[in-house]
Amino acid sequence: QVQLVESGGGLVQAGGSLRLSCSASGMRAFHIIAMAWYRQAPGKQRELVALSTSTSTNYAGSVEGRFTISRDNAKRTVYLQMNSLKHEDTAVYYCNRYVSPYDWGQGTQVTVSS
Repeated sequence: QVQLVESGGGLVQAGGSLRLSCSASGMRAFHIIAMAWYRQAPGKQRELVALSTSTSTNYAGSVEGRFTISRDNAKRTVYLQMNSLKHEDTAVYYCNRYVSPYDWGQGTQVTVSS
């Protein structure tokens, strides 16, 4: 059974940085699975933030140049380095398989004070 556990969130001032981690235990062939980070702000729909495939990375326009997705396949872990954080980045952040997502984890709260 696959379990997704996100961590690393917190309260940070605008302009600061955070590094999120997502552990994907039980996921077979992790190294070839496209993984993504999503976020959901209060009152808004969940949105795709960053995507990592076996060959490329892609970002939402709102985070391009500020966020970096990376992965450690041996640890079945995906990271999201977030720099130059803005108030509008405040949300609960989740990771999941991009195609046919698993049950969502609890997410990790990121709060950016302006």
